Amino acid sequence: MQQITTGDFQVIDNCLMIRLPEEIDHHGAGIICENADKYLLREDVGNVVFDFENTRFMDSSGIGLIMGRYRKISCFGGRVYAIHVDRQIQKIFRLSGLNKIVEVLES
Repeated sequence: MQQITTGDFQVIDNCLMIRLPEEIDHHGAGIICENADKYLLREDVGNVVFDFENTRFMDSSGIGLIMGRYRKISCFGGRVYAIHVDRQIQKIFRLSGLNKIVEVLES
C-alpha cells in the first residue's frame, strides 16, 4: 500500500480502496481528494471504498471529500462504499445524507 501524507490508497481489482486517517479535517481532506482523483484518472477504477477503521473525527470537509468522489465515479456508473464505520461516523452519514449515496458495508 502506498503511504500518502494522509490516507492510504490501493487499487484492488477495479476498486480504489482509501484507508482514511484518524482525523479528516479541511487540510487532510484536500490532500486525500487530490490523491484520490489522481488514482481515478490513471487507474481502471469502477468503485471507491472508504475505510473508516482508524477514523475518529470527520468534519464537513470529510463529507465534501466523499460527495466529490461520489460525483466523479457515479458519472461512469461506479459506486461508493464505506467499511469499518463506527457509531459517530454513522451519525454523520445520517445527518448529512451520505447514507443515501454511500452503501455502508458490514465488516
